[in-house]
Amino acid sequence: MLKRFLKDESGQGMVEYALIIALIAVAVIAAITLLSDGISGKFNQVSNTLKK
Repeated sequence: MLKRFLKDESGQGMVEYALIIALIAVAVIAAITLLSDGISGKFNQVSNTLKK
């Protein structure tokens, strides 16, 4: 019974997908954090241009 339990890999794929999704989420959050000032500046620039 223990050998069969240790060889069972039915949940392995789901865990791998969850880890990949978590890694992608961390990368996206880091990118948004790094780019937020530049994006905010561009929106302010566009807003000021439209007000004129």
